[in-house]
Amino acid sequence: MNRRKFLEKSTLSTAGILSTPLIAGERQGLESGNSPNPSSIDLKPIVIATWDVPNATEKAWSVLQNGGSALDAVEQGVRIEEADENNQSVGKGGRPDRDGNVTLDACIMDKDSNCGSVVYLQNIAHPISVARKVMEETPHVILAGKGAEQFAYSQGFEKEELLTEKSKQEWLQWKKTAQYRPVINIENHDTIGMLAIDGNGDIAGACTTSGMAYKIAGRVGDSPIIGAGLFVDNEVGGATATGVGEEVIRTVGSFLVVELMRQGKSPQEACRTAVQRIIEKNKDKLDFQIGFIAINRNGETGGFCIHPGFSYRVYSGKGHKNNPSSSYLAK
Repeated sequence: MNRRKFLEKSTLSTAGILSTPLIAGERQGLESGNSPNPSSIDLKPIVIATWDVPNATEKAWSVLQNGGSALDAVEQGVRIEEADENNQSVGKGGRPDRDGNVTLDACIMDKDSNCGSVVYLQNIAHPISVARKVMEETPHVILAGKGAEQFAYSQGFEKEELLTEKSKQEWLQWKKTAQYRPVINIENHDTIGMLAIDGNGDIAGACTTSGMAYKIAGRVGDSPIIGAGLFVDNEVGGATATGVGEEVIRTVGSFLVVELMRQGKSPQEACRTAVQRIIEKNKDKLDFQIGFIAINRNGETGGFCIHPGFSYRVYSGKGHKNNPSSSYLAK
């Protein structure tokens, strides 16, 4: 299922959600055949990404097949989505904030726990590559706003207009009836997160987004935050998140998933437990989506979310497949 169709499947009223107790909802998911079913992969390399993004995973896979590193694979993979103007939640063509400015966030992490991040970056189409430059060329982890933009220029990145005519017209239409509180649904926020294991068995991850559409200027979600939107430990595995970033930040979600795998949980079990942690803190309001995906160093993958409709792509020697994620609110 693609991201747009997800909206039709996942928008449930708060009243309806509240009528489903936490334990009953979990039982419903298990009894409906929506139980954890991790994909065990014996062969490396492998790449996994949030959502049905076949062009991105295909690019990453080609890098791995040619002997490239996991770090190169995830950077090149998510750049495909950053350059796609039809993807209005990532990179060029992303929906702007309420002032009409497209601001981008991204982070990247390698096998040695080196990491780089940019937040509230403007006028640069590929924030993931700027994040890698932050990791490799500076003593810092995060650069923000104008500082990140000036650093990008110093590294040879060119200034580009990121607001496409399509996104501009949608923003102008939104302004006519805009409420101050952002409307939370899949049409105004999303993220591309990608994890890979290369032929050497090394793991890397990348995460990139244009953030919540029509957000308050300056808002930053979980995507560029190491430990929240993305985390990699080469001895254990990696995880990345999509959905309402504020909730992922509150639980340091991707770090939690990796730590749960360190304790012996499968990627599927770890993702489910991390989602349940968020649910427990929001028992009276589940009108938002969170999804996690994870991979362990053995090549096992998993994903779990709150609402049905989230999926993730896996490309390995066993094929290239989009996997519907198990969900808490199973149908």
